[in-house]
Amino acid sequence: MDASVTAAAPVTDPAGIRRAMDYYAERGWTDGLPVVPVTESYLAEFLATTDRDPGSVLLAMPHLNRQCTVRLAAINAALAGCRPGYFPVVLAAWDSLAAEGYPGRGIWQSTTGTAPLLIVNGPVRAAIGLNSRGNVFGSGFRANATIGRAIRLGAINAFGLRPHELDQATQGTPAKYTCCIAENEEESPWPPLHADFGLGRAESAVTAMVIRSCVHIEARHTTAAEQLAADIAGTVARTGALIHQTISACIVLSPEHARVLDRAGWGKPDLQRYLYDHATATRDELAAAGKEAISRHTRWRLPSDHPDAIPDDCADAGSPGLIRVLNSPDAILVVVAGASNAGVSAVVETFGPRGGPPPVTRVAAGNQR
Repeated sequence: MDASVTAAAPVTDPAGIRRAMDYYAERGWTDGLPVVPVTESYLAEFLATTDRDPGSVLLAMPHLNRQCTVRLAAINAALAGCRPGYFPVVLAAWDSLAAEGYPGRGIWQSTTGTAPLLIVNGPVRAAIGLNSRGNVFGSGFRANATIGRAIRLGAINAFGLRPHELDQATQGTPAKYTCCIAENEEESPWPPLHADFGLGRAESAVTAMVIRSCVHIEARHTTAAEQLAADIAGTVARTGALIHQTISACIVLSPEHARVLDRAGWGKPDLQRYLYDHATATRDELAAAGKEAISRHTRWRLPSDHPDAIPDDCADAGSPGLIRVLNSPDAILVVVAGASNAGVSAVVETFGPRGGPPPVTRVAAGNQR
């Protein structure tokens, strides 16, 4: 460290900070990584960014008799390493997750290992330094890393969702640490996500959803829109993703892939319709994977000889024996993010057969300090 920097640094007690971090870890208040010690004065800086009552409930899990309040969300945002100016985005993320509406919120405890994905749009991206370009799902940017982590720490500390306890994930996912991206609006040929849902480009917004996994598509070989879309459809329709009778997905296109589609005259609705029509599986393929029937109680896929099985009533997709894995074009969400340097995109497998758009929540205006 530069000597002038050392001389200018405030007087601190490094041993005291380490003791505080160990204290938090010993009580299970972390995600396994060190957290930032929080004082009442520091917490007040977060609460000052919103007019909401600290005691108001953001999200409840009635089956656990637990809830996350504005104050608890602020504490966990501070623990996660957020700056106070990030807190309006954290609040909007909680609001969007609450509006997603899974009954009872038991999905957060799923053995599948679900995690929240946050997608941020609008001017707040630049205001707080959110990454929308290279390594968008990876490390290197404080705002992305800590905003997503604030939600995970809230799940741990407000709801008790700790591994080996109330969190029942069999393997989990790296997204359980953090999963917050910004849309690369500047390099997208299409309107941004929040504009698709009726918000103005000048507004800031968060779209949140529960996800299962993220599968990359390496499509550097073609500039044909149909070939690229077919590659995406094949990834969406893989039998390993078919937990339910139908599925849903968020397609995160690199700018390069978005331009391939745009040059061919495709917009987001065209890609959604193509994937609805072409993300298909044959009944023989489903039978080979033991997924040709449906549970009468859960609508999950089962082998036909399972005692809970009923016939799959999905309509044939254009020819006998071929079924769609999506229940509508709206089960696909399209976002542009990442660097403009390669033909790499991703299929984010969202949890459940979404029949309509996910909730989009405005970031509180004027509170981004």
